[in-house]
Amino acid sequence: MNKYEMMFIVKATIDEESISKCAEALKSVIPSMKGEITDEKDLGQKKLAYPIKKEVTGHYYVVNFNANSEIVNELDRKARIDENIIRHMIIRLDEE
Repeated sequence: MNKYEMMFIVKATIDEESISKCAEALKSVIPSMKGEITDEKDLGQKKLAYPIKKEVTGHYYVVNFNANSEIVNELDRKARIDENIIRHMIIRLDEE
């Protein structure tokens, strides 16, 4: 298992309950496929540097986790499908 960090931005124009459901649905992929979440941060609503899909603000999340490539591929697929996630990025962290 490798260490990864995922950052994703959820539309801020939807209600708070939908924002948290969207984030939890994406994060739930990790334990369901036998990965491990090591740290997660809800960074809150922030102004975007530039408009993305006509959105000017977004709700930011950062999740650190241990996983294999199958889990990363599934997270990427789910983030691309979900219309409420306007941006995401998954990076592999170097061993320290």
